[in-house]
Parts: sequence; structure tokens; C-alpha cells
Amino acid sequence: MQADAVAAALAHAHRSEWAFVLSATVRVAGDLDVAEECAQEAYVSALQAWTRDGVPERPGAWLTTAARNKALDRLRREVTLRRKLPLLVEPATVDPHDPADLDWPDAAVPDDRLRLVFTCCHPTLAPEARIALTLRLVCGVPTPDVARAFLVSEPTMAARITRAKKKISQARIPYRVPGRAELPERLDSVLTAVHLLFSTGHTAGEGDALVREELCDRALYLARTLAALLPEQAETRGLLGLLLLTDARRAARTAEQGRLLLLADQDRTRWDQRAILEGLTVTAGALASGPPGRFTLQAAIAGVHAMAPSMEQTDWPRVVHLYDRLMAVWNTPVVALNRAAAVAFADGPAVALPLLDELATDPRLADYPYLPATRADLLRRLGDAAGAAQSYRRALELTVNAAERAFLEQRLAEVSRAAGADSAPG
Repeated sequence: MQADAVAAALAHAHRSEWAFVLSATVRVAGDLDVAEECAQEAYVSALQAWTRDGVPERPGAWLTTAARNKALDRLRREVTLRRKLPLLVEPATVDPHDPADLDWPDAAVPDDRLRLVFTCCHPTLAPEARIALTLRLVCGVPTPDVARAFLVSEPTMAARITRAKKKISQARIPYRVPGRAELPERLDSVLTAVHLLFSTGHTAGEGDALVREELCDRALYLARTLAALLPEQAETRGLLGLLLLTDARRAARTAEQGRLLLLADQDRTRWDQRAILEGLTVTAGALASGPPGRFTLQAAIAGVHAMAPSMEQTDWPRVVHLYDRLMAVWNTPVVALNRAAAVAFADGPAVALPLLDELATDPRLADYPYLPATRADLLRRLGDAAGAAQSYRRALELTVNAAERAFLEQRLAEVSRAAGADSAPG
């Protein structure tokens, strides 16, 4: 079989099957590092085997069996095999896509990927470590993207993930499915991980494409599963509503050649009305369940945008009000920046600009590209072309996604021409 076809099939299997393979292997190995190594070895073995024999009908099942067998071989070679025998609860040929093989009568979490998410979000780990570990290992998000999600450097995030894995090993945190009574204390970290997974796909940290659709789809699936698993938890519905309402705009966010379109420039007839209706319904149910949490409030904000006929007809005062409520329960610099952007539309860019000046002193936003990009847009709207150009240049220094860079470069060219015209002799 041609090497290119095998490489493509293997790349697709890594995007879509990694979580299944890893979670099934962890249950055998009982050690995250070992399971990760065995899963990686299975993908390496697949390259040679599939080139020789062809891509199997069910690549995920092939990879899972190979990884689990490698884990079993390691256990057999270790002198601690007897201690690890209780972990060998399933045959190595289990198929993660066969519902019969996944039917654990005592399991509180019905999905293999979600089981490992809840396991990684163990309460003995620091909250940020839980989420980072989940994104990197379970969801396959590259470490640079995880670092950007947490507004830290890549080396800092890599060290954080390594420490979390070591703590799991040293503290002998068991790899088991948590009982239903244990789920609520892990829920916030799980919801955060799924939300960040979606955000990483919604605007890819790097590459040519604006959206990594497989990450968005994976996050939506996990959010649906969580809402069905814990319907009494309003925030599970809030997260699902947020993701549905945000993802409904996916098809309208880019034009030809992948050119980025801002919310004001999008063709709203291309928004997925079925997803919007479902998202609004789910969000309304979450809002009716009591004081809203951070995901429900974000869903409510997305709902205001979804119902607006145009950018100009958006109820911006309500958006600002919802951001005020969100700040009361989740006061982060990114939320404050989004609120400032809403204030610019509700009260004018001159009112919002001092809010950005204050945020610029927050070290957590020092390398956050959307801060100078927002500042550039406000200055452009105020007619300060030279100031806008300077902020657009700073945003370009921090932006790696090709679609976003192309948009910023276009805006920089526009304001640079305007600045040149302003400075030309009368």
C-alpha cells in the first residue's frame, strides 16, 4: 500500500482514536507514562504493518489491541506482575467501539474517553494541572496550544504536565472510574477541559486553517455526553449551550481561501439555525435552574449574539450586563478584555480604551495577541491610524495562526495607508 495513504490513515486515526487507545491501555498498564508509551509504540507499529497488510477495517480496534498487548508484555516482564494483576480486568482484544465491550454495569461514566477525563481530573492534583494533563494526553492538544490556553510559556506548561504525571505515579492515584458520588467534585475541571478543548479547535493556535474541526466535534460530543450523564448539574447544560451557539457560526467565520470574517462581516444566513435553536433551548433550561455559573452566563452571551439580526442590532447593553455578572463569578483578564470589547460597542471605543490600558498592566496578558488586536481596532475606529498600526504590529508579533495573521496584515496595511495620508503635507 502506498506510504502516503497509510500516513494519512494513521494521522486520521491519531486525531480520532487516540483517546480510545490511551484510555483502554491505562486500564491495563495502571500507569499513565507506560500507557502513553505503549500507545505511541502501537502507532509506530501500525505504520509498518499497515504498509505491508493494508489499513484495517477498524483502525481504532487494531491500535487498541496492539497498545494493550504491549502493556501486557511489559507487565509480564516486570517482577511486580502479581501486584498489578488486579488491573487486568479485561481481555486485550476489547474493541472500544463495541458497546457490548464497553458496558460496565458499575460504571458511572459511560464513555471511554470521558472516563479518562474524569480520572485525570483527580482532586489531589492542582486544578490547572488536571486540565492541562487532560488536554495534552486525553485530547491530544499540543503542549504549545495548552500553554496558550493558560497564558503561560510552553516550557512552563511542559514542566507542569510532567509534575502532574509524576504526582499521579508517586501518590499511586488509582486509574479507576469514579463513582457517581465523586463526579461533582471533579466536574468543574472536566467542564473546563472540554471548554478549552473546544476553544483550541474553534481558533487553532497555529497552522493555516482557522478551525480544527475534529477538536470542536470531539468537545461537542463530550459536552453532550456530560449533559446526558449529569442533567441535574446546570453547568453541564450551560457548557453544551455555549458550545452549540458558538459552533453554529463555524461555516460563516471564513470566506474564500480561508479569509477570516469577523462577527460584523459574517453572513448570518449561513449560521446553523438548528444548532442555535438547540443551544438556546439548553441555555434557557440552565438559566432556569438557579443562579447561573460561568458556562451558563457565557452561553447567555452567545445567545444574545445568536438572536441579533445584525451587529448593529445586537443588544450590547445586555451583553455588558451579562459580562458584569460573569465577572462576579469568574474574574479573569480574558473575561475583562471581552467585556471591554462589548463596552466599545455599547458606549463607544473611547469609553473602552481606558479599560484596555488597565488590562495592559496585567502580566498574564503580556503575550496575549487579542489585547493589542482589540486596542488596534478601537484606535482604528477612533481615527488614530498611527496608533492602530503600532498595536496591529504588536498583535502580529504574537499571532501564529495563518488566517488571523492574514487578517491583521490586511488591517495593518489599511491603517498604514491612512496614517501616511494623514502625515502627508496638505
